[in-house]
Amino acid sequence: MNEQEQQNLNPFLSVWLHPKKTARYVMDHKGIPYSLFIIIIGYIGVFCASIIDTELYPFFPIWGILILLIFCSVFFGIISNAFYSLIVWPIGKMFKGVGTYQEIFKGLSLISIPYVILIPFYIIWMFTDPYSLFTPDVEGSSLLLVIITLLLTVVVTVWCIVISVAVIAEAHQISNWKAFFTLLIPTVIFTILFIIVFIFLAIIGIAIGSFFAY
Repeated sequence: MNEQEQQNLNPFLSVWLHPKKTARYVMDHKGIPYSLFIIIIGYIGVFCASIIDTELYPFFPIWGILILLIFCSVFFGIISNAFYSLIVWPIGKMFKGVGTYQEIFKGLSLISIPYVILIPFYIIWMFTDPYSLFTPDVEGSSLLLVIITLLLTVVVTVWCIVISVAVIAEAHQISNWKAFFTLLIPTVIFTILFIIVFIFLAIIGIAIGSFFAY
């Protein structure tokens, strides 16, 4: 990447079509504070997409929910990216990856960027028809807005997976297939652990319920 390209590169735009080039630019020319800024902005969109049917409203006012979204993006967004990087880093090493933890952390911050475009849609939905957003089984009056928002959420989520593979491949200097399995392995492990824990807790719950039943 020449100097002119570096000066004109905007990660918020280039990551959509050039994730590897963007990842290399951020890893080589941007510091941790810049990555933290990306995470905070991007995870507002991530958490916006996760508030559907949460029944936060009307127990919390809309402005309170917005403050909660910002707090979650600052706190949980950074922790999530740090923890995810800590998992991806050694698994990539299993595939002979060469990326450092800092490079992985900065690169993975980019995967939250596409969620930024969801923020205005969810905010508009939140203010115009909050009950349909936060309450299960409630149909909204703004059907077109709901359909567009949900469709965009699906597209953004899928595209973030594509970006994740490209970022890990660039950071670790491995093939896209190896990067894909670097993502898949921890996902499978955590899914299995979740199922085991869920079954274990269910058994305990049934046992306690049976005990008190007698």
